[in-house]
Amino acid sequence: TEPDPPQRNGSPRAQLHGEFTAAAAGKQVRYAVSLTDRELAVQKITSAPAGRNKVLLNLKDCIGCRAFKGADSAEAGAYLSVVFYPFKKKWMGAGLARHRVEYCFEVALSQDARTNRDEAERWASAIRESCVRLWPQGQGVLGFSVPRPSRILVLLNPHSGKGQALSLFTSHIQGMLTEAGIAHQLVITERQNHARELVREADLSQWDALVIMSGDGLLFEVVNGLMERGDWEAAIRTPLGILPGGSGNALAASINHYCGFPPAMGEELVVSCGFQLCRGLVSRLDLAAVHLGSGQRLFSFLSLAWGFVADVDIESEKYRRVGAARFTLGTLVRLACPPDPLLVPLAQPVPGCWTAVPEEDFVLLLAMYQSHLAEDLLAAPADGLLHLFYVRAGVSRAALLRLFLAMERGAHLAAGCPQLVHVRARAFRLEPLSPKGMITVDGEAVEYGPVQVQVHSGLGRLVTG
Repeated sequence: TEPDPPQRNGSPRAQLHGEFTAAAAGKQVRYAVSLTDRELAVQKITSAPAGRNKVLLNLKDCIGCRAFKGADSAEAGAYLSVVFYPFKKKWMGAGLARHRVEYCFEVALSQDARTNRDEAERWASAIRESCVRLWPQGQGVLGFSVPRPSRILVLLNPHSGKGQALSLFTSHIQGMLTEAGIAHQLVITERQNHARELVREADLSQWDALVIMSGDGLLFEVVNGLMERGDWEAAIRTPLGILPGGSGNALAASINHYCGFPPAMGEELVVSCGFQLCRGLVSRLDLAAVHLGSGQRLFSFLSLAWGFVADVDIESEKYRRVGAARFTLGTLVRLACPPDPLLVPLAQPVPGCWTAVPEEDFVLLLAMYQSHLAEDLLAAPADGLLHLFYVRAGVSRAALLRLFLAMERGAHLAAGCPQLVHVRARAFRLEPLSPKGMITVDGEAVEYGPVQVQVHSGLGRLVTG
């Protein structure tokens, strides 16, 4: 096989071109294969008109490519396997979803096994290099990826969501990791804070990434375990991968959204996040420091909720007014102040440059630093800031329901709810005045009382594909 000369009609220039054999429907079929800087073109060699049997595979959809020797040691031919996950129409319903496509070609240019193996390796290297050149570059993308070959630690909560995380991993993710050349060790968590304790003490040099297959709660444990280490500054830069195995899966849905992929839920979101993990591109992850009244400091990657949203997370989907509160905001004006520290002790007044919201009754407060609150709830843009949403008392049940339904489309700010207020900030303080209530951080209940939060833009690292 030889590189083709540049084409004059504007079509992509082929880097490599060759003819190989592959099994199709139980028969050995001959294919003409061309590699351009963006596509792998596979053309079945038949008497049909040119182009009718041609398949164009976008290299952006490729997760793995390898050259290998056949199982028969006496066989001279080598093999080239390429695996893609392109978008196709769903088998049921409208829209697009990723589906697996694999081609395994026999490379048999000569009777010399080494020559055939070298040719298969040449194709595999060229395909991998072309894939790397297509990696996105932009805001938040760090320009490096989880290395290949790589080794990752997978932490899985078997009880999250509907209890299907392990079966989803074995049926969808395990094979994808193998195809992508990613070795993994699977640890099934046995109790609450098991993952937190493990990453706090682990030798992180063994792993190129930590991957969580669960809901958002297990990632909360991992983030805080890393931040409790003596070497937290290096530890928190360990790339974190998320595979949806819980009920909320907000960060997984956020990553899917950031990549510009169609909305996905259930197993489709699992496959999409598996694809992104196998691609291995690393971006920055915003984290927020959460200070509680007891002096405890937590780190959050998703949200803080008080009132109705927290009740839905922890108790039941009930509507109630949570009472009076005062809270203050470190608004965008605060960007001109020194970046650290933004917070003073909870017992002290906030700095004078903060904005105080008048004391009144509220239904809910939600602080977001990712785009999604759940798989189907698009709440805010992700721009390194806190997005505060609060709803004043007086909103009807019907208006609140319409607000949450609009949030599925990201249209809640245009829903015409006069009680809804949206503010962007770098920090805020909440001081509930009602004696009882519920506050959650990343969906986990924390102590009820005064709380203040500061966002740290880009503190962590996240595998986003």
